[in-house]
Amino acid sequence: MVFLRSAGQAAAPEVLVEGDGVYARYPALGDYEDWARLREESRAFLTPWEPTWAPDDLARASYRRRLRRYARDIRDDEAHPCFVFRSVDDALLGGCTFSNIRRGAAASCSLGYWIGAPHKRRGHTFAALQALIPHVMGGTRLNRLEAACLPENIASQQLLTKLGFRREGRARDYLRIAGVWRDHLLFALLRSDIAERQPAPAWQFVRSRALFF
Repeated sequence: MVFLRSAGQAAAPEVLVEGDGVYARYPALGDYEDWARLREESRAFLTPWEPTWAPDDLARASYRRRLRRYARDIRDDEAHPCFVFRSVDDALLGGCTFSNIRRGAAASCSLGYWIGAPHKRRGHTFAALQALIPHVMGGTRLNRLEAACLPENIASQQLLTKLGFRREGRARDYLRIAGVWRDHLLFALLRSDIAERQPAPAWQFVRSRALFF
């Protein structure tokens, strides 16, 4: 299992894709210190947009449980989480997850992402997703990528629009954010939308195996 090798201490984590000044790979055990530090210093910035953090969310034991859950999700092809790093110095910038993967007639999945407060508004999330999305949509049988954001999250709406997502509506009480059920704006990107965009996003596939398997 590729993820299990990446999460262990014996093997170096493998890069999934490289983008404009960034790269993405599966989380590893050795990422804990940087991840916990970045999440803690970004707490005030992130918590208004995320589900309530558990009291032990940033503890090492909690992170180990997170890795085990990630491994199960990847093994069962239910979700694929990635950490995003800056290419020049390997600094952890944030993360993104392709989850709720549905095969068969639906052929779709959901996109979630976060960026650390020190790295916001610098184009890192856009660069990472611009690299990952063509790979995910082009290298698999998935036809639809969905995303949702709070109505007041203008930055996220602008990011999704720039990536080619189209707004499809508003869902009432869609997700519980900071302990409160909140309406969300729904966006979607189709495989055909990517094919229509000119010029095609520039990206480089690094790993020899597909992200989804």
